[in-house]
Amino acid sequence: MAHHHLTHFDPFRDLVRADPLRNVEDFFRDMGFKSALRELAAPPQIRIDVTENAQAYSVKAELPGMKKEDILVQIDGSQVTIAAEARREHEEKKGETLLRSERYVGQQLRSFSLGQEVDESQAVAKYHDGVLELSLPKRANGGAKKLAIG
Repeated sequence: MAHHHLTHFDPFRDLVRADPLRNVEDFFRDMGFKSALRELAAPPQIRIDVTENAQAYSVKAELPGMKKEDILVQIDGSQVTIAAEARREHEEKKGETLLRSERYVGQQLRSFSLGQEVDESQAVAKYHDGVLELSLPKRANGGAKKLAIG
């Protein structure tokens, strides 16, 4: 009498054993969806460092791969907003197929408040090697105001 060993087929077995999020994008791509998660992903957060001394605030913001023409800084009192737009032109050459596109394309925005109003007329912005540096002098008469009670 011959013994036959039958194994139960479970099509989801490999998905459960693997890290469930590790290759989700590859899974969707293999199923015929074009970069499904990339379309839903939130834009990357602009990372900043803020320091201060008695006279000014110093801000360093990471904006890798941006052109300085695509960066906008707006100051409104003590509120600072940094906006940037990443654009990628990909010109397909004859006989060339784009296999993977992972670089971010779109807008990024970061807004934050400082403890004191900024003198925007004296503010300076520099952009070099993917880092935006802001020197934001504090307004001379900034801070709390006393109100006379009548």
